Amino acid sequence: MIVAMVLGLYALLGAVTLPRLLGRGNWAERAPRLAIAMWHAACVSVLTSAVLAILAAAIPASVVGHGIADLFEVCAALLSHGASVTPTELMIVAASGGLVGGRLAYCAAAVLLRTRRERHEHTEMLCLLGKHDRALGAVVLDHVEPIAYCLPGGEGKTVITTGALRSLPPEELAAVLAHERAHLRGRHDLVVAAGEILSRAFPCVPLFRHASSEVARLIELRADDVAARRHARIHIASALVRLATGRVPAFSMGMGGDTALTRVRRMLGPENPLNRHERFATVTAVSLLLAGPAAVALIPGVSAFLAHHCHELLSL
Repeated sequence: MIVAMVLGLYALLGAVTLPRLLGRGNWAERAPRLAIAMWHAACVSVLTSAVLAILAAAIPASVVGHGIADLFEVCAALLSHGASVTPTELMIVAASGGLVGGRLAYCAAAVLLRTRRERHEHTEMLCLLGKHDRALGAVVLDHVEPIAYCLPGGEGKTVITTGALRSLPPEELAAVLAHERAHLRGRHDLVVAAGEILSRAFPCVPLFRHASSEVARLIELRADDVAARRHARIHIASALVRLATGRVPAFSMGMGGDTALTRVRRMLGPENPLNRHERFATVTAVSLLLAGPAAVALIPGVSAFLAHHCHELLSL
């Protein structure tokens, strides 16, 4: 019961305090890929802790310990009348797991199917109104507003308007296309979708809401960094200014947007990347967030397992 209380308390506190802790300082701007992993790890940690708290409260440690020794025997014991887990406890565990899993599955299907439908409709529109430019490797759309975005999916497309082509010098245009291709190659749409699914499934959880918006912002920083490997930062910054007001479809990923001006400052005045010790500390924190709840939940079972076998060894 103590483990269940610890996990439940951590889930509650983590849902409220982790957004503040992760939002401190400028470390995320210095390592956006690690920051994305940290936000996702925090979400998984809190969600896992909540589920494991219910399991730890319903399943006795002795059953878990026996399961470590012989998983199949415990599965049979759980189904038998002589098991130490009551039918009510099994119903609580099954109902809780079903509610969480069902809610996640429903929201995942809703988000992914809606996005797929909208992208399919937009692709059909591009086939009618756009023209594929082999030299650019992009679809050119006749529109006066300077816009550049990508349409992720199985056959990802980079889209740029004639207004953007007229306003962007060749070196800035190349940087913009590199930014959008970074989104497509990295399948950043799936990373953003994961945050959106959690936020939609559990909208009352502050961590999930903050993670969804923060991951969407960090994905743009990551694409900027990938583009900056081959293109001058000044060209990326200048292109961001030219495309800052461009309005892209909600289901796409665009070069401009609300974060454009802050990204300009980041391109013009880049911070030093994380050093070796900072990077090691960050990776360790991600690992602890992912493995910590399971390790805590297993403590009673492992203790029961060791106590049982130590007793058998001493009795020999």
